[in-house]
Amino acid sequence: MVDVAIIIGSKSDQDLGDKTAKMLEDFNIDYDLQVLSAHRNPDKLARYVKESPAIIFICIAGLAAALPGAVAAQTIKPVIGVPKDVKLGGLDSLLSIVQMPTGVPVASVAIDGANNAALLAIEILALNDESLAKKVVAYREKRAKA
Repeated sequence: MVDVAIIIGSKSDQDLGDKTAKMLEDFNIDYDLQVLSAHRNPDKLARYVKESPAIIFICIAGLAAALPGAVAAQTIKPVIGVPKDVKLGGLDSLLSIVQMPTGVPVASVAIDGANNAALLAIEILALNDESLAKKVVAYREKRAKA
């Protein structure tokens, strides 16, 4: 079963997709990584979102960063947007993600914040998984000591 769907808007976002996937793997979270553009494949994207068994979607996008909003428009499952620094220091992407209209929420992490997106998804999953919650606590304790 796929717990998290990672969607990147293009192959140029692969580095952040891989970083997200690595963090999920470190916590033994099942995921699916897809390259689906909100602009170039809107029908395929909508179909994927509606058919995906994922509990949470992580969407990585730069420039206009429409991908997280396009996904959120197709589901009531949590969507986490990761703005990518492509131009304007990533501020264009960040603002596109956080300025979603009322009724279509998208959580956002920092520009290029792939690890935090994965951790946020893990924390959401940990709400219903005590062993996963313990792993998150241990991870944070280890990071605090570093």
